[in-house]
Amino acid sequence: MVLSVNTNTSAMIALQNLEATNRSLETTQNRINTGLKVAGAKDNSAIFAIAQDARGEVGALGAIQQSVSRATSVVDIGIAAGETVSNLLIEMKEKAVAANDPSLDTFSRQALNEDFQALLEQVQTAVTNATFDGANLLDGSLTNGLTVLADASASNTITVSTENLSLGGSIISLTSGSDLLSLANASTALGQINTSLQNTNSALARLGSAGKKLETHLVFIGKLEDTLQAGIGNLVDANLAEESASLQALQVKQQLGVQALGIANQRPQLLLSLFQG
Repeated sequence: MVLSVNTNTSAMIALQNLEATNRSLETTQNRINTGLKVAGAKDNSAIFAIAQDARGEVGALGAIQQSVSRATSVVDIGIAAGETVSNLLIEMKEKAVAANDPSLDTFSRQALNEDFQALLEQVQTAVTNATFDGANLLDGSLTNGLTVLADASASNTITVSTENLSLGGSIISLTSGSDLLSLANASTALGQINTSLQNTNSALARLGSAGKKLETHLVFIGKLEDTLQAGIGNLVDANLAEESASLQALQVKQQLGVQALGIANQRPQLLLSLFQG
């Protein structure tokens, strides 16, 4: 190797190696600080792009979960109100059967009718209050049903059909004008109650199936989101045990590099001995 005061090749090589070690040390420290081996596009452009796309999917699935969760709550409220209506109809049937007794006097029939009217009002109250976040499946306000997004592409949906339990509707044939004030009216009301009770229970079965479908889909979306998160982690997460070991090795290498540079910088001093008299 040529000895020169102008060019110290050994020092240049030592400096290049030290700088390379410092860059590796900086990369390792960043991985330890962030927990990521691919934190940006410069780290690995292809992997970063794939991870970002997957993160977009996860974000979209989060929105789907919110949509399905809202629909689940709407259906749950509808089921609770429908069960209440079913129970009220059972009580009304008891009153109507009692009112079909031809031996009842006017006072007893009026008492039964008062209870009957109170139950009718409770049915309508239950239906009106079966609302969550402005959506009601039981009052006929959602003419096209309740539609929610089903996938991250927003191309598929799940629709829950409405079940109109309002008085005088297709399910409950009883009207606000129904009464038990006469034997004929009581007989008519009993027939309407029997039909309404069957229809209501069928509507509850349909709502229960829809609720189960939404819950199943919500579980699936959760599993899919977890799988995507794990996939992103496999792509970009740093192995901290490995990085810790690498950090210690690089710190030792850095110290040795500093010493090597110091030794290389002393080589020109050897030239002085050549010119000593």
